Amino acid sequence: MPLNDITARQAKWSGKPSGDKLTDEKGLFLLVNKSGKYWRLKYRFAGKEKKLALGVYPEVSLKEARARRDDARRSIAEGVDPCLARKQDKIAGQIARENCFEVLAREWHQGQLARWSPSHAGRVIESLEADAFPDLGAVPVTELTAPMMLEALRKVEKRGASETAGRVLQRISAVMRYAIQTGRATYNPAQDLKGALVAAKKEHRPALPRAELPEFYRRLAAEPMNQVTRLAFHLLMLTMTRPGEVRFARWDEFDIERAEWRIPAERMKMRAPHLVPLSRQVLAVLDELRGLTGHCELLFPSERRLTTPISENTLSYAMGRMGYKGIATPHGFRALASTTLNEEGFNPDVIERQLAHAERNKVRAAYHRAEYLDDRRKLLQWLADFYESQQGSNVQPVNFSQTG
Repeated sequence: MPLNDITARQAKWSGKPSGDKLTDEKGLFLLVNKSGKYWRLKYRFAGKEKKLALGVYPEVSLKEARARRDDARRSIAEGVDPCLARKQDKIAGQIARENCFEVLAREWHQGQLARWSPSHAGRVIESLEADAFPDLGAVPVTELTAPMMLEALRKVEKRGASETAGRVLQRISAVMRYAIQTGRATYNPAQDLKGALVAAKKEHRPALPRAELPEFYRRLAAEPMNQVTRLAFHLLMLTMTRPGEVRFARWDEFDIERAEWRIPAERMKMRAPHLVPLSRQVLAVLDELRGLTGHCELLFPSERRLTTPISENTLSYAMGRMGYKGIATPHGFRALASTTLNEEGFNPDVIERQLAHAERNKVRAAYHRAEYLDDRRKLLQWLADFYESQQGSNVQPVNFSQTG
């Protein structure tokens, strides 16, 4: 007699160790034991009796259990063992999870760390986390298509970040090439997106005009922001370094007694170590900063995780809130310093050396590193005094290269 829902609902375990079986039709039965009620299908395949789990009652109703039984019987009629098919599906699912885009992307990223600077490595993984993983991360690489990738990239373009979309596409393509190289994929659909993105306009990173410095410092002082972020602006401007070099700055790179900051080669754009003489103003910034982050390895750690630096967008967003979006960028302070120092008659070679720009002649580069150190120290102290004078201080910078 077929099972009905009332019987299934009212059934109780009798205490029998092997459980009680309430039989339905065509091999379906409800197993009732100490743990609960379970749907099972008894069937024969290749001469052997087998059992297939079909779910737990009442989450799976009698009607749904019968539908699952019928699906399994159709498979058996087609010569497919449903137990074996389920195991194969489970294995395939496991492989798919292991070969999903995010897993392979992180594996690829790890393989690049030895040849990337920490700042660049951070930018790469942050861009994938923000703009690729949300839409593509859980998809097996063998199932990714060009339209899927394009849909994710269109979201980046809609933010007005066409250049970022192009970089994300390059990184997606690199991950897919890695998937092919390691036997996890056979085709790279990212290559089909050539010409599909909006061409990004090459824009010079805008720099603050020299005459705007007093207003900038007024806004910097008035803007409600984390004091660590405010000090990051001061260190960036006073050292003529790049934002990434400041973000990843570590306390063990600073020699306070010698008033020097030695940035290792792996963190420099030109892959050469860079020495930054420290002005009196920088030492004051470091003294205040030590009270805030001196217990960390990084000068500017993330508030959420002290072992990682502040986001590459922290300073940019802060400038946007101060009213400088599209007018000036953190990177533009290097151009401001260069323009100001050139206008003041400082030696262009000294300025270029302090900006850590490439020197093609290795012999000349080595000479410059040694010969210009005193000049660079004077240059940075003049710049610091100049910036201080723009904040209402009575300090008047003296250009020693133009005196006596």
